[in-house]
Amino acid sequence: MVFDGCMDDRQQATEILSESECWDLLDQADVGRLAVDIAGQPDIFPINFLADRGGIVFRSAAGTKLAGAVLNRFVAFEIDGYVPGDRTAWSVVVKGQARAIERMQEVFDAEDLPLFPWLAWDKPNFVRIEPTVVTGRRYHIVDTATPDDSIGWSADQDDDDAEGLAAHPAPDAPFHPGAPKLHAD
Repeated sequence: MVFDGCMDDRQQATEILSESECWDLLDQADVGRLAVDIAGQPDIFPINFLADRGGIVFRSAAGTKLAGAVLNRFVAFEIDGYVPGDRTAWSVVVKGQARAIERMQEVFDAEDLPLFPWLAWDKPNFVRIEPTVVTGRRYHIVDTATPDDSIGWSADQDDDDAEGLAAHPAPDAPFHPGAPKLHAD
């Protein structure tokens, strides 16, 4: 394969985050995506979580997400975001083993965390992801990128620091692609 200099440009636009920077971003985030294997097929679930003592903790009711996480054990977890003023986007991926929190003291500790179900029904099960790999990247957003009204976002005209890149949900938009899609499982 021959690359015509594109790889150098891509590498220069990508910053590898340190594990410490990844954990700082995980500490600040509330929602992420849990990827599991369900009967040989990948599935992804949005979850609210907490970074706790070098791991990721979330709650779950019985069902596909819980079974996929703790029975198959190997999972991936991802968060991402962007900083309009800096024209950067970032992503953090945690890969590891998930396990149900079952030991009494660990259950008490998990119940003391400020981690509450967002849905109206009980989610009595706590799950901990023990990371084996934590990676992250920060990317420079191309200078020509602008918000696209076709996906329910509009440019924030009042924010001079963001150079027209800041995006906010359009006032009448019923949904935007980045909104969490919470479902019972």
